[in-house]
Amino acid sequence: MLREPAETPAKIVDRYFASVGWKPFRFQRSTWRAYRDGCSGLVHSATGTGKTLALWMGPILQWLSENRDRAKWNPKRPPPLRVLWITPLRALAGDTESSLRAAIDGIGLPWSLEIRTGDSKASSKARQLKRLPTALVTTPESLCLLLTHERLLEQLSGLEAVIVDEWHELLGSKRGIQTELTLARLRRLNPGLRTWGLSATLGNLDDAMESLVGISKASDPQRPVRLIQGYKRKAIELESVIPERIDRFPWSGHIGTKMVPQVAERLQSVNSALVFANTRSQTEIWYQQLLKARPEWAGRIALHHGSLDTEVRRWVEQGLRGGTLKAVVCTSSLDLGVDFTAVDLVVQVGSPKGAARLLQRAGRSGHQPDAISRLAFVPTNAIELIELAAAQQAIRDGRLEAKPLLSKPLDVLAQHAVTIAIGGGFDPDDLLEEVRTAAAYQTLTDTEWRWVLDFVVRGGSSLKAYPEFRRVEVTDGRYVVAQRRVATMHRMNIGTIVSDAAMTIKYLKGPTLGTAEEHFLSKLKPGDRFLFAGRLVSLSRVKDNVAYVRRAKGEPDTVPRWMGGRMPLSSELSCELRRKLEEASRGKWVGREMRALRPLFEIQSRWSALPKSDELLFERIKTRG
Repeated sequence: MLREPAETPAKIVDRYFASVGWKPFRFQRSTWRAYRDGCSGLVHSATGTGKTLALWMGPILQWLSENRDRAKWNPKRPPPLRVLWITPLRALAGDTESSLRAAIDGIGLPWSLEIRTGDSKASSKARQLKRLPTALVTTPESLCLLLTHERLLEQLSGLEAVIVDEWHELLGSKRGIQTELTLARLRRLNPGLRTWGLSATLGNLDDAMESLVGISKASDPQRPVRLIQGYKRKAIELESVIPERIDRFPWSGHIGTKMVPQVAERLQSVNSALVFANTRSQTEIWYQQLLKARPEWAGRIALHHGSLDTEVRRWVEQGLRGGTLKAVVCTSSLDLGVDFTAVDLVVQVGSPKGAARLLQRAGRSGHQPDAISRLAFVPTNAIELIELAAAQQAIRDGRLEAKPLLSKPLDVLAQHAVTIAIGGGFDPDDLLEEVRTAAAYQTLTDTEWRWVLDFVVRGGSSLKAYPEFRRVEVTDGRYVVAQRRVATMHRMNIGTIVSDAAMTIKYLKGPTLGTAEEHFLSKLKPGDRFLFAGRLVSLSRVKDNVAYVRRAKGEPDTVPRWMGGRMPLSSELSCELRRKLEEASRGKWVGREMRALRPLFEIQSRWSALPKSDELLFERIKTRG
């Protein structure tokens, strides 16, 4: 009896794409070939152009080529750990898992796929400490926690690939450095590990790739690395919402509620939109003002920012996916990764402070390769129109922001040394060699390394008198953590995100609303009313680090302020803005925004001067006082 030849892995994947109405792009196929050849690298493509499948199908094709006999596939006995997918935000883990699972189920793979973040259930984490799934979606912090469990190192040594999503969000930060160190550890456990990253809207790609794949791979001809460019530019329509009377529009301020009627008009004509604001307090104000302008939208518009309770955010995200919400007023909490195909317009309130951020947010609408992304820019003051004109010019010229890299932060390295000491211990010479393969620490000196070792063993010269800083012990030349209390405290405080102390906000009788920073709540008196989670509440009492509130009526006395609201202009956008001012000083008005500002610039020229790009303007003003 003749047996039909098994279907090739490529045909299986093509059939899956056809089943969902897609066709693989050239850059996706290039990524699959590079993965098959054992390469590591970086996929750089515009938001919403298929980067996730470009990398996810690489491990799938590899497994299919090794396991062609479907009769041996057993869903009850999934393969051991093969892929780690690192996402920068735990809020994205669920959406990432859904996207990856669709391909597993569509092809019928016997793989197990799970999530491990700070939001995961304790029972799930306990199960994973015994056996990790075939593919695990996690965050940099949760990956560090895995490294503190010695019994997992054998499973991690069998890892085939690590994929870092949204690498541009981690690059140039201490979380990125933390990720580099964990990748160096995983490469030491398995020298053949493939390391891949996904990125969009990034200027310094070579630096980004070197930081991702490490020094040894970047310079080893036997372990090639690839930079794969997808769609550099996606079809984008940018529109400025220009005030009807520019001479009556403020020159400063960042709230911009004067533009609410014009924004409501645009939202009226679309099915679903994201309204981005730069600060959480600004989202609270805009949400209330839009409801005041269109009361009939109650229940159809929502609020989303990082301080809201997890359940509230999940409800909003589900409404966006299902197309049941007309608009969501949000911060950067919806900048990344989440696929909302129903969104057909993005509104940016206030300057995005960078061309790359403007592109990233525009890509949240029309989140498909062949769809047009539409963004309406709403200035909160007249000067911001220049910033939009400058951002558009930077995008046209391809001058996107580079992420400046950090060089060997010793605090992150000290924390990593304790992590490895808990997870089985280390030999100082071996760990130094490993750490120097991370790009950030390639110039780490022996003196700096000795300082780190001294700090983790006895707290350094400054803290040696305090026993709680003696975390690591040296036994037979090996650095280990022997005290269970030290290991527990380290696991509870692992990570590099530093913020002001936060307090939970909860109804006296009802659900939790979210968190606000302690410095804000400490200034309130019982009875003070403030906006939070789109509702007017009044403070009732504070007990056990929880601020209890009740519903209130009337006008708010204040709006919460968060430290994360301080956003400077990027250097690239600042330079482009200076060029636009110089063009105006020469009577050159390029773009709708600059033409709208012409009357104001002419007044400025008559009364004072418009500075050129190599000039600094000081003005002395006389007032009645």
